[in-house]
Amino acid sequence: MENQFILPTPPLPLTPAEEEKLRGRLTGFKGGYDEGYLRGRLAILDGRPEAPLPVRNIHVMYVASGKGYPYSPLDDAVLFAIQRLVAQVTITDVRQNLVELAAAQRPDLVLVLDGMDLPLEQITTLRAAGIKTAIWLTDDPYYTDFTMKIVNHYDYVFTLERNCIDFYKGLGCSEVHYLPFAAHREHYRPTTTRSPINRDVSFIGSAYWNRVNFFREILPELMSYNTVINGIWWDRLPEAPLYGERIEIGKWMSPQETAVTYSGSKIVINLHRSHIDEVANNNSLLIPAVSPNPRTFEIAASGTLQLCDARDDMGSFYKPGEEIETFASPKELMDKISYYLTHEEERRAIVLRAYERTLKDHTYIKRLDQMFTTIYG
Repeated sequence: MENQFILPTPPLPLTPAEEEKLRGRLTGFKGGYDEGYLRGRLAILDGRPEAPLPVRNIHVMYVASGKGYPYSPLDDAVLFAIQRLVAQVTITDVRQNLVELAAAQRPDLVLVLDGMDLPLEQITTLRAAGIKTAIWLTDDPYYTDFTMKIVNHYDYVFTLERNCIDFYKGLGCSEVHYLPFAAHREHYRPTTTRSPINRDVSFIGSAYWNRVNFFREILPELMSYNTVINGIWWDRLPEAPLYGERIEIGKWMSPQETAVTYSGSKIVINLHRSHIDEVANNNSLLIPAVSPNPRTFEIAASGTLQLCDARDDMGSFYKPGEEIETFASPKELMDKISYYLTHEEERRAIVLRAYERTLKDHTYIKRLDQMFTTIYG
């Protein structure tokens, strides 16, 4: 008997409403698959422990900023790294008598974060006692009017701004080193299950005037996507009331809350503050900023695509176009938002490369190991 082929019955024509429903289901399936695949890959990478580094037989007295939030998460990150890299740690802050504590504990190194509220005569006394001192400045170049008055009191100065190196050396500091901040994995990591946040675009940061003016130029187009802006001072934006809760005013977000928001956003905008500000200007010499801010590393560690305004030294940390995307104008930002919201595989590839690079090179353990190598060899 010859084979008989039974042709399938042609489907009945779909009504426009049924076609729309079918397209919605297929889009939903695709979106769910894409999110699941990305979060699965991130979970695998997140599960890799950080390679251990040698523990140095030194005693470090860590002097926390004493400023509270938002500096306290930096203290947590630095302290976490120090405790894994040295034999002994004594913890204190700028409000304590460091001279008395050092006399009792005899540390090899006193490391100060920020240090702007620390009485400088204490540092002078510690150095006279033969104890090494170092400061890691948190806000260069934006507070150089203040930092220029304190850096000469320390043996070692670490700055997160490349353009401040020669400035501090010109003031007579012999040991000035470039050491940007990093990502603290205990705070910033991707959400590896279904995210409670679902945004196209996020921006988290204070409304410095350069940011206000930048966003005003593109606000209707930017907010046509599922975009939310969080941070303090956004009442400076005249159009803010038009968007209700999508422009949040006056809230500091914890690192953990920030990380969840980053991870639940397809794109996160990183727009640096300007070294020139009409109101908050403590950089009267107008030293330009060329180095990436801490947010650069934190966004990458949260498993999302970062669109960052181009800074001259960005390529030292991430490869533009491969591990991070940059923009030089409001129009270029909007063009790239439109592109990456419709090119999921390319977005995902950059996210994963950025995350791997961050785990490899840009954690606080790596930074503190670099610091101790600078000081002790």
